[in-house]
Amino acid sequence: MVAHSKVSADNAVADPRRLLDPPARDRSQARGYHGPGRPSTVQAHSNTHFRTFRSQADFSSITRASSLLDACGFYWGPLTVSAAHEKLKSEPEGTFLIRDSTQKNCFFAISVKTATGPTSIRINFQTGRFSLDGSKESFDCLFKLLEHYLSSPRKVLVTPLRKVRVQPLQELCRKSIVKTFGRENLNQIPLNPVLKDYLKSFPFQI
Repeated sequence: MVAHSKVSADNAVADPRRLLDPPARDRSQARGYHGPGRPSTVQAHSNTHFRTFRSQADFSSITRASSLLDACGFYWGPLTVSAAHEKLKSEPEGTFLIRDSTQKNCFFAISVKTATGPTSIRINFQTGRFSLDGSKESFDCLFKLLEHYLSSPRKVLVTPLRKVRVQPLQELCRKSIVKTFGRENLNQIPLNPVLKDYLKSFPFQI
């Protein structure tokens, strides 16, 4: 059952009645970038609720976000609203996961356990920037958005719900290094190129 919870817009969580997703469609049906004004060849083969990307930059941003999501461990793919809320209902407040959104023109959604139960929030993407529905704050990277709310004193987001609860040691080490040095300074660390590439493959404190 979907919880009808509500958190203020200052917390970037809008009224869940506006956020609940319609019947699911696979994000993999999203159209690729075909240039301004050029029709998508994918459209002829499948009905998709995603519009054609407006620019190569937007296409690259979503491609990058998808790659990072696949690596993060708490992206659950085409999970329904009810299934996401079921996974979160027994978790501590602030536990969250990322899943595919089934809203029109929206790629991803975040489901989070709030004080009044699980709720879901659209992650909007417009002109190369990501934002939570109901929030005016936007970011050029989906994971910068997550880091922002994880570090917020309001503690709307606290802990990601990973598919595998125990992270590998190398991922924990990478997270610690990024936290210590900052992602903008990773090139300055005296490490061999292979290790630097690994650090830069997921330069976030999540």
